[in-house]
Amino acid sequence: MSKPVHVVAAVIRNAEQEILLALRPSNKHMGGLWEFPGGKCEFGEHPVQALARELYEELGIIIDEPQPLIQVRHSYPDLDILLDVYEVQRFTGQAYGAEGQTVRWVAAQDLTHYQFPAANRTIVTAAQLPKCYLITPEQLSIEELYEGVEQALVEGCELVQLRAEHLSEREYKALAARLQRLCAGRAQLLLKGDLAWQDAFSDVGWHLTAQQLQALQGQQRPLAHGRMLAASCHNAEELQWAAELEVDFVTLSPVLPTQTHPNTVALGWDAAQQLLLECNMPVFLLGGLHIDHLHQARSIGGQGVAGIRAFWPQPLSKSRKTSYF
Repeated sequence: MSKPVHVVAAVIRNAEQEILLALRPSNKHMGGLWEFPGGKCEFGEHPVQALARELYEELGIIIDEPQPLIQVRHSYPDLDILLDVYEVQRFTGQAYGAEGQTVRWVAAQDLTHYQFPAANRTIVTAAQLPKCYLITPEQLSIEELYEGVEQALVEGCELVQLRAEHLSEREYKALAARLQRLCAGRAQLLLKGDLAWQDAFSDVGWHLTAQQLQALQGQQRPLAHGRMLAASCHNAEELQWAAELEVDFVTLSPVLPTQTHPNTVALGWDAAQQLLLECNMPVFLLGGLHIDHLHQARSIGGQGVAGIRAFWPQPLSKSRKTSYF
């Protein structure tokens, strides 16, 4: 097997948080498709150096402190690529098509309206997802759950999972309907439970348990593309099941010891990083983490961090109060 072509790309954001796209010339491989700017690494060149060179040559900008976003491996019929993707939020100069290519600033939510090469589709998801994922705590009352999510939205939460196994089906569905209205236009809500409920909540996403993920082996994706689908993973096998099911992102846990699962052996940062190296999806690291771990999670290839107790915006017994959004 030939060595994959090493490529770098950037999700470049301006002050309005729009993302820069470039149109591939019609005479190039996959011409006429939009892409995230970047190019090939030269022999012996570090990916960050390659990114800085490519973006200066293509766009006329000088980048400052690009941050790892995701690493993607993809096989086309004629070549294999290894794609290192960085997020760029600081740069000097005004971006333009320095090589004659068309460029365009696009709102993150509008990225799905553009046609990309297959390897870029995972980048679209990573670019649209935030860095933090809030999971609601167990054993709270319906009103405590509602008020906590409401406060989290005020503080800037953009991604929230309603995890409330202690509620009856009737109570869960009623609360989910209220939260669906509350989150509309403000945050992506994911529900967790029986997939048969999904038709009653067409505007929300779904987070699969590891047990559901295993049961769905060999089947088609249970939600239509365009609805956010996530899954809980704990090892390489479950990550592979999630990839085969074409989920949009996963959580990987537990990275560190947790209060909720005190007898579960934690992965640790090194093992988590090794799992991420073989994963082509955005991954939120979960388990014993808080906002102070975000930089470390991103540095090893994670999308960000997910949390329950540490991220809940209201006080919980034996937990720290963290406003992080």
